[in-house]
Amino acid sequence: MWTYQNPVKIVFGSGQFSALPEMIAGRSYVLVTYPDSPFGELTDQLTAKAGLPELIINDIAPNPDTRLLAEQSARFAGLDKMPDVIVALGGGSVIDSAKVFAAAAGDFSKVLHFLQTKTGEEALSAIPIIAVPTTAGTGSEVTCWATVWDEENSRKFSLAREELYPETALIDPALMLGKPYGLTLATALDALSHSIESIWNVNANPVSARHAVAAATAIVRDLPKLLGDLSNLELRSSIAEASLNAGLAFSNTKTAIAHNISYPITLGWGVQHGIACSFTLPTILQSVIGIGGFREDSLKDIFGDDLTKGADNLANFLTQLGVGLRFADHKIPTESFGAIVDEAFAGERGKNFIGSKESFLEAANQRGIIQ
Repeated sequence: MWTYQNPVKIVFGSGQFSALPEMIAGRSYVLVTYPDSPFGELTDQLTAKAGLPELIINDIAPNPDTRLLAEQSARFAGLDKMPDVIVALGGGSVIDSAKVFAAAAGDFSKVLHFLQTKTGEEALSAIPIIAVPTTAGTGSEVTCWATVWDEENSRKFSLAREELYPETALIDPALMLGKPYGLTLATALDALSHSIESIWNVNANPVSARHAVAAATAIVRDLPKLLGDLSNLELRSSIAEASLNAGLAFSNTKTAIAHNISYPITLGWGVQHGIACSFTLPTILQSVIGIGGFREDSLKDIFGDDLTKGADNLANFLTQLGVGLRFADHKIPTESFGAIVDEAFAGERGKNFIGSKESFLEAANQRGIIQ
């Protein structure tokens, strides 16, 4: 028995940003975005047709941290009343922050209490969200959770509530034109990790797997071409659709071991999230050979019937994009490897993994990632 559920209305197409005022439909709104170009221009386009927002929050950090989120959430408390909808225009950090604001409704302490204790959910709010991603990677526009970082205490939380699914995801690939090489690479590799992680996952189902196969196949095929032609709208559309499919896949499964390995690497060594969660993928792929069933069939649909060769091809794919496959390539000391892996397998996302720590360590030794 399995189930698949995703309640988000999806609007996809180049030029569809112009439909955003119709989606707001005269409601009071708060805009969450960035201050720099092109977001100022997009804000002007939006407000010319939808009217002024009640509030603009545009100082979003790349990894939304509890301290900043608390200060930003408090700005809602200064409004006469909570907005009817929050518009999130930007990357995954913007959409994740909007979900925090939607749950906090002006009081971040309620969210922090829930994150720290897993109690008090009944006190949280759920302001509707329209998510307009401008990068192709996180899939946050079709998930019900947000990543929250506590850098002071070197912790990462996941705010997960069914009520935080956006009401609408508006994906306009034209908004992704002009994104630089490094951002394009890291976000797309995050989406690749989402897709594959949703397959070697105890929560996987045949529908999520189909989304995952479509996503990973497109990224492996088209990402190198896009990185050589960043202004190509057709390729931007392919990777945007792949990121969406990856989101639709892991919205039902959550992530697994590669992501759990990545969190302390990002917190401790500053490795960009999309890189941190992708450089171990070939090792993990090798470690799950033989799992059988639709999961292995799905991996073969992406990487071919010989998954050992598939793991090598995935490693070559990443290497050719400039991603090192060893912990040392990311300045992570060899002596930290054991603690990172132990913590990852003991954590929630690690327990989603269909494989074992023993098989991962064997593959890690074979592939030399800790040398």
